[in-house]
Amino acid sequence: MTILYTILGIVLLVAVVVDILWTTLWVDGGAGPLSSRLSNGIWNLLRTVSSRHSRGLSLAGPIILISSLMMWIGLLWIGWTFVFAGGENAIIDTRDGGPVTWTGRLYYVAYTMFTDGNGDFTPNGGVWQMASSFTTGSGMLFATLGVSYILSILGAVADKRAFANSVTGLGMRSEEFLRSGWNGENFNDFDDVLDTLSADLNMLAEQHKSYPILHYYHSEGEDEASPMAVAILSEALTLLHYGVPDEKCPNGALVETTRSSTKDYLQTLDNAFIEPAEQAPPAPDLDRLRETDIPTVADEDFAEAIQEMDESRRKLLAAVEADAWYWPSESDE
Repeated sequence: MTILYTILGIVLLVAVVVDILWTTLWVDGGAGPLSSRLSNGIWNLLRTVSSRHSRGLSLAGPIILISSLMMWIGLLWIGWTFVFAGGENAIIDTRDGGPVTWTGRLYYVAYTMFTDGNGDFTPNGGVWQMASSFTTGSGMLFATLGVSYILSILGAVADKRAFANSVTGLGMRSEEFLRSGWNGENFNDFDDVLDTLSADLNMLAEQHKSYPILHYYHSEGEDEASPMAVAILSEALTLLHYGVPDEKCPNGALVETTRSSTKDYLQTLDNAFIEPAEQAPPAPDLDRLRETDIPTVADEDFAEAIQEMDESRRKLLAAVEADAWYWPSESDE
C-alpha cells in the first residue's frame, strides 16, 4: 500500500509543478491544464449565479487568482504528504519516538515547505532528508513565482483598463469613435491616436497570452471593459478600411498595423476557451457618419465588403458576450 502512496504523491507533484511552470513561465502556452479548467469553472459558476455587470462578476478575477494559488499550495502539500506516507518510518517524532500519524505528516510537510522546521519531526535517513530539501525547494519556488505572478497580473489589469478608457473616451460606438477624429476634411488627425492605441493593444494581446486569467477580470463599468473597447476600435477600423474613401483616411500603414493588433488580441481568446459567436454582430451604421458630413461608400458596397470580416467579427462578439457585456452598437438602444 505504501508504494501506492508514493506513486500518487509523485503524480500529484508532477501535475502541480507542470501547471505552475506552464502558467507562470510559458508565455505562449496560456494557463496550465489544471488552472485553465479551474478558471473556466469558477467563471461559469459566477456567470450562472450573478446578474450581468454585478459586483460578483467584478470579483471573478481575484477569486480565480486566489483559487489558483490555493490549488497549487494544496496539491503541493497533499503530494508531498503522500510521498512521505509511502516510506515506512520516513519521519520520526522527536518527542516520543512514536509512529507519525497523517496529521503529523501534513504538519511536517506544511512547515517544511514554508519554514526550516521546528524540531518536532525529523526525516529518517538520507533519502528522506533529500525529500525534505526538495519539499522546502518547492515551497520557495511557489512563493517566488506566486508573488511575481500576482504583481504581474495586477499591473496587466491596470493596463487593460487604461487601454479601455483610452478607446471609450473617444466614443462608446465605432461611429462615435470615428466622428471624434474627423477634422471636417479628413482623418489625418487620427494618426497619433492610432499609433498609441496600436502599441497599447499589442501590449494587451501579449499580456493576455502570458496571463489568460486577464480574460476573467470583469469591469463593473462599460468604459473600462477592454473587450468592448477592442470591439469599438476594430469596428472603427473596419469603417475606415471599407466604409470611407481612401483619400479621407489616416495613414494607411497605421490603420493596417492597428488592424493587425486586433487580430493578435483575438488569437488570445483560444486560451480562454472562447469560441466565435454563431452569427456576426450588427454592422456599423454609415448613416451616423453621414450625419457629420463624413463621406462614405454606398451601403450595399460596405455590406458586401465586410463579409470577409465575418469570422473576426464573430470572435469579437464572443469576447464581448463572454465578458458579460453587450455589443457596443446596442449601448444606446
